[in-house]
Amino acid sequence: MPIQTAGQKAAKITKIKIENQASLTLPKRAVENIEKAVDFLPTEQIRGLERIRLVDFINDPRLKNLDTPMKGDLPGLYHPKQGNQGAWLEMSMGALLQPTEGFAKRWMAKTSFKSNIAGLIFMLVGQHYYLTLRHSVKKQNLEPQIRQYSEKNLRAWNEKQNEGSLRAKIFKPVRPFIERWAKWLNKKAVAAQKKG
Repeated sequence: MPIQTAGQKAAKITKIKIENQASLTLPKRAVENIEKAVDFLPTEQIRGLERIRLVDFINDPRLKNLDTPMKGDLPGLYHPKQGNQGAWLEMSMGALLQPTEGFAKRWMAKTSFKSNIAGLIFMLVGQHYYLTLRHSVKKQNLEPQIRQYSEKNLRAWNEKQNEGSLRAKIFKPVRPFIERWAKWLNKKAVAAQKKG
């Protein structure tokens, strides 16, 4: 039994409900992988999220009124708290698994499903965290903050998943050089875009 400090309530473990409304065949242990990705995040960052709904494709009426056309299917959508209904996440299995594409694209989508679903969860939870719990972030700074949040969590999650693997042992010493090289290439690409 945990020790309870006087005047404080015991910490309530929040479990997010996962609703599978997708008719597509999901990869093995898909729901378990979603639960593991959610459990990886700190409890205070997922506070207020009620459920994750898995659907074939996202069909939200708000998306029809967008000024800019969207390329492809939307992989995920954050639904903020409205009235007495709590915040929740909607994730499109069709956008992640690409069932209408050719064999090669379907196979690639299925093999990268675990990391794609974790990245999508981290991005949607980042939206929830910065829109509801972090009031000091200005609206124009939200997108870079959410991107940074999801990249940081995805990197840490990936390192935890690959702990002790041969690939991790081989690439860990080389990683700083690769990251510096990637930064240099990004700077060159940005400079080339500005010129052209």
